[in-house]
Amino acid sequence: MLNIRMNEVAIEALGQAGLVCAVPAAELAPELRELVAEGIVRHGSALAFARHAARVPAPRSGGPDLTAWECATSSFHLDDVVPVEVGSLEDEPVISEADQVVMLRHGLGFALEVVRLVRALPEPVAVRCIVGANSTNGTFRFHRARRGESWMSPDVDDFLGDKLIVVDSGPASIGGTPW
Repeated sequence: MLNIRMNEVAIEALGQAGLVCAVPAAELAPELRELVAEGIVRHGSALAFARHAARVPAPRSGGPDLTAWECATSSFHLDDVVPVEVGSLEDEPVISEADQVVMLRHGLGFALEVVRLVRALPEPVAVRCIVGANSTNGTFRFHRARRGESWMSPDVDDFLGDKLIVVDSGPASIGGTPW
């Protein structure tokens, strides 16, 4: 199952194009292509980008909130790797609406590649990618979907002001309980 949810401000920014708005893998920003080429690995009980797994100790198996560990480890600013202009107003970053759309498109394309990589693991698992953009930054993070652990409200429109895309991949339920 692949499920893509967008909040209303993301839909408004991207239009009704859906998956067509995702940047194709070959056209992703160079650093995003590098992360894809290096892959995703199991790191203890968690998932991690291969480059990050080499730098951080694996979380303790069964430790508290593996989702938080994965989100912290996989999180990065899209505005640091996607070709957008970040201005400044009174020492606060400012990113135009057009460049926020660029970050969302790259983030969605990258999320689809993360899903592909996780599905290709010897033991694929359910995964959630979270892409966000606003007037000060853009972010990407992913985590394994686990019952009882989530960084998302069920209603993506709860994130006022942020353009949000959530990509879920995996079984429609985990252990009979929808995630």
